[in-house]
Amino acid sequence: MTRTLVQPAGLWDPRPIFAQVVQTGKQVYIAGQTSVDEQGNLVGKREIEVQARKIFQNLQKCLESVGADFHHVVKLNIYSTDLDAHRETIRKLRGEYFREPVASTMVQVSRLVDPDWLLEIEAIAVLD
Repeated sequence: MTRTLVQPAGLWDPRPIFAQVVQTGKQVYIAGQTSVDEQGNLVGKREIEVQARKIFQNLQKCLESVGADFHHVVKLNIYSTDLDAHRETIRKLRGEYFREPVASTMVQVSRLVDPDWLLEIEAIAVLD
């Protein structure tokens, strides 16, 4: 199996801890994206809409790095620290990026790696 690690332009580089994007054949696995800028600094402390928008922008950069877009996404895993407070914002922004439904899991977690992160989203895409 050939595996290609991809570091998208404009995203924080977590290597050697993990890769932002791994492509194997037509399958693309995108690591959990959080609301961080290119230097790894939090964007939107305590602001779910700002954090969620940044996460979707980061996902878009990951997809573009392998010649894909949101149409290629087949699965999302969403981790929220407060589903009751975040669900509607997540749904609203999802609607801005996805034209059709994808398989999805959404769970509430007690916290993420950084206690100021409110949300983390990972994705799986399949290229044409």
